[in-house]
Amino acid sequence: MAKKPKLSQRQKRQVAANREKRLAHRQSKSSPDLSSLITGRVVGRFGKQADVQDNTGEVVRCHIRRTIESVVCGDNVLFARSEVPDENLGGVIELVQDRHSVLTRPDFYDGVKPIAANIDQIIVVSSVKPDLSLNIIDRYLVACEDTGIAPLLVLNKVELLSPEEREAVEASLQIYTKLGYRFMYTSCKSGEGIDTLHDILRDKTSVFVGQSGVGKSSIINQVLPDADELVGEISENSGLGQHTTTAAKLLPIPTGGDLIDSPGVREFALWHLPEERITWGFKEFRDYLGGCKFRDCKHLNDPGCIIRQAVEDGEIDAQRYENYHKIIAAMDEQRPSYIKP
Repeated sequence: MAKKPKLSQRQKRQVAANREKRLAHRQSKSSPDLSSLITGRVVGRFGKQADVQDNTGEVVRCHIRRTIESVVCGDNVLFARSEVPDENLGGVIELVQDRHSVLTRPDFYDGVKPIAANIDQIIVVSSVKPDLSLNIIDRYLVACEDTGIAPLLVLNKVELLSPEEREAVEASLQIYTKLGYRFMYTSCKSGEGIDTLHDILRDKTSVFVGQSGVGKSSIINQVLPDADELVGEISENSGLGQHTTTAAKLLPIPTGGDLIDSPGVREFALWHLPEERITWGFKEFRDYLGGCKFRDCKHLNDPGCIIRQAVEDGEIDAQRYENYHKIIAAMDEQRPSYIKP
């Protein structure tokens, strides 16, 4: 199937301008063509269609107007019901309202793509088994800093630690609490931290990220014990049971709040970010940025590097500094050859 032609920059500007006009018209009672639009939230997205939940809780399968640049799970939208709905489609998404946050991921062919919107917090799950990796945690934190969405760091499977091992792990993780990051410990086996996690998730839209094997699914099953049934119910309500498996879905948490589950948000890549943005993602570096002797300082062995000097003086954690350079080196390896750094 041929790819849909991409809009030019001029066309995108025109679409944005038209969108603003239509939003303004909606606020005017004298705008009859938009008077029937319904406010809804995207709870599932697949292909050229999306499931939209209105204020009554009904889920409507909608077509997406071609003039809309992107629609992702979590978007607040305005849609119109079809005058003659068929068994597959019950409406059309006309407008996407402004997002207060958006998660993106780099695509080898299509550039940076949004994958979820209006997220309040990112739950970064790590585990003591397989081996705890601070480098992986730092990668996720850079991605969180780039999106501007608050992270919660969760260390799972803590029941596997002896008291002495736990003391050592807690000591190694103090750097994150000193930097102001929220950190908590969980165990699906003993129940440690699960009630606290429920409280943190309440009335917020959250996503879980983390590598395979860290226990994300086990935690999500604690949070959403009927997740499989909820996915099926969304599809059944929209009238398309055959599309139970979606690219992304928004699920209500019984104790309050919502969880967005999407393959695109489970792991983050950083190769699309400029090196300066990676440096900025290490929040303790920011007070030193711009103070190095040379403008193109790599913060390694460059003369006059005040970030390296801060590490030597104990003002910046040496492990975080080492992880920063590992991330920079890995970006060059992961970046597609046709994309210039």
